[in-house]
Amino acid sequence: MVRHSHKVSELWKNLPWKKFRRELFRLQIRLFKAVKAEDMRKARSLQKLILKSQAARFLAIRQVTQLNAGRKTAGTDGLKSLSCEERFQLEENLKKNYRNWEHSGLREIPIPKKDGKIRILKVPTIAYFAWQCLAKYALEPAHEATSHANSYGFRAGRSAHDAQKRVFNLLNSSQKGKDKRVIELDIEKCFDRISHKTIMDELIAPLGLKVGIFRCLKAGVNPEFPEQGTPQGGVVSPVLANIALNGIEEIFRYHKNGFNISDKTPPQKTVTPSIRYADDMVIIIRPQDDAEEILERINQFLAARGMNVSPLKTKITAATDGFDFLGWHFKVQSNGKFKCVPSADNFRAFRKKVKAIINCPNYGSKVKAQKLAPIVRGWREYHKYCDMSGTRDKLWFINHRAFQVFNKETKNDKHTSRKLVEEAFPKVPWSENAYSNVSGGKSPYDGDLTYWSERNSKLYDGPTSKALKRQNHTCDYCGLRMLPGEKTNLHHVDGNHQNWKINNLVAIHESCHDYIHMSLAKA
Repeated sequence: MVRHSHKVSELWKNLPWKKFRRELFRLQIRLFKAVKAEDMRKARSLQKLILKSQAARFLAIRQVTQLNAGRKTAGTDGLKSLSCEERFQLEENLKKNYRNWEHSGLREIPIPKKDGKIRILKVPTIAYFAWQCLAKYALEPAHEATSHANSYGFRAGRSAHDAQKRVFNLLNSSQKGKDKRVIELDIEKCFDRISHKTIMDELIAPLGLKVGIFRCLKAGVNPEFPEQGTPQGGVVSPVLANIALNGIEEIFRYHKNGFNISDKTPPQKTVTPSIRYADDMVIIIRPQDDAEEILERINQFLAARGMNVSPLKTKITAATDGFDFLGWHFKVQSNGKFKCVPSADNFRAFRKKVKAIINCPNYGSKVKAQKLAPIVRGWREYHKYCDMSGTRDKLWFINHRAFQVFNKETKNDKHTSRKLVEEAFPKVPWSENAYSNVSGGKSPYDGDLTYWSERNSKLYDGPTSKALKRQNHTCDYCGLRMLPGEKTNLHHVDGNHQNWKINNLVAIHESCHDYIHMSLAKA
């Protein structure tokens, strides 16, 4: 058998990943459509097919061992990675025990919050991660079909930028944003207080998977609240939180023309001014709306799910006074123009991280430039749909400080120091409110490959965008469509990262990029 071959790594690399992805995606599209058609019997049958699918098992293992950003964090077993042979063994384990998975303990990692409190991150073992990822493959398409269009957090094909553009659409001058108010909603200890009963009642899953999810919830339970909470740190936790909170967006709606809303009112005539990103939420209300009544209805909704609104952090703010949401500061100016900039807290955290590297005596200027570049590029990419024209956001003072530190090194002169600063602070073009929002209730599982592959290419600019268009939005390595859920990398064909000629650049999946460089390293 292949499990005992001395070329296990080659066998793992040469598995038919393209075929696996096609098979799993086909089942997920069928599952999404079955739930949309309210055919729950067919939906549960398709979920069973996904759970026992070899393609889904291998893709789940690859996701948690090779692709996940947090894959280097060990669980209670102390393992940070698996050899190729151990991956095959884990696949056999999942095949035999996916119906009756034994949940292991969780490693608790304290994470400080900005208000001084501590959030406990509960990290499972790699095998437990893989089971959760397999469960997510079966749960996510089913609940995407029932999720609200104004929910953007931890959902396939959606991002914080969609929420940012939705705020703009509700507060721009054509919507008379100058007169509106904002309810900044904070759910007190959301992940720790979600009722297990609510999750189990709302869960679309066959009995075996429901039992597994129930055990998953109990594995990370707080002894003080045995019937509440979902462990933060698992692959499936955000999906479960979205399931519990789904529907909160519909609590407040109004008619476009000011009429009363009834059950017969068509959706295109109603406005739902709520924007939710996981447990962060804002509601844009008009002058005539009763904010206290809306909060009371939200409290009733949350109380039925074991949660409640935090009276200390929930605020009602005039749009002209500005408010923070998802790392941005939104404000409607006195002339009615909408403005969005990075929030003070977000900039403060970024500056602290950058200054720690610049002032660190353990690194030379070249190493500092290499460490700074991805941090600065990431920050600028996240805020590229804001107004970045201010002196603070141009990073002039941080640039100048870096130049002073670099120029103090005896091996540098002002020209080499200036060049290093340019490398450390890469420029990213910005365009305020230029983001193209996701259309209504669209989902990557709806089968509209043309829409999603073209939309995915719009999320990139420069050489990556040009390569995607040239390749008809497909991966140059595996030939599959570029869909949300996996990052797109730019690969230099000749291996020379200084060669930026068009014929030397191809767009490929992040995982395909890993395999190319794995092969080059062994060669």
